[in-house]
Amino acid sequence: MAEDAPDPLFQLIQAGDQDALKQLFDREYLPVCHAIRRFVPDHNTVEDLAQEVFLRFWIKRESISIQSSLPAYLRRMAVNEALAYLRRQRTFLNDDHFPTMTAPLTDDAEERYLHDELQHQLRQAIGELPPRCRTIFQLSRFEERSYKEIAQQLGISVKTVENQMGKALKHLRNRLAGYLHFFF
Repeated sequence: MAEDAPDPLFQLIQAGDQDALKQLFDREYLPVCHAIRRFVPDHNTVEDLAQEVFLRFWIKRESISIQSSLPAYLRRMAVNEALAYLRRQRTFLNDDHFPTMTAPLTDDAEERYLHDELQHQLRQAIGELPPRCRTIFQLSRFEERSYKEIAQQLGISVKTVENQMGKALKHLRNRLAGYLHFFF
């Protein structure tokens, strides 16, 4: 959609048309939920946060200026809502947000211990990252998203993603340096 041709549905919503908001909700609810679900695994929480996105959108409708498409704007709001929720809940340290490393192929007790210790230290090190840096790292490494996809999803520049990934990797290298020599 061209920037100089505002979405007619958005214009109706800005004018206070509740039926237009319902149409938008029906059309964009699932994509908003999908954007939130990338960060929040609980179905009920996803639905609550999605409804919060539309509520905030309605409340701020008169002051909103959309530079991209209306769906992209709502997805960005959804991601921001999910990140705010995670900051409030501090659930990044929950095991559900960290993939489990593959267990060693041998039954050697020392290797199992080192594997478990490294996994624990990795979770702890990732948990120490600032929220935005941690999110970017997780999207890149655990969800295998490209820097460009991350930048678009979070509404930031690719350079910011690169900088945050550099910061995350440096922190992890420094934090895990004492453990990695056991595995290489």
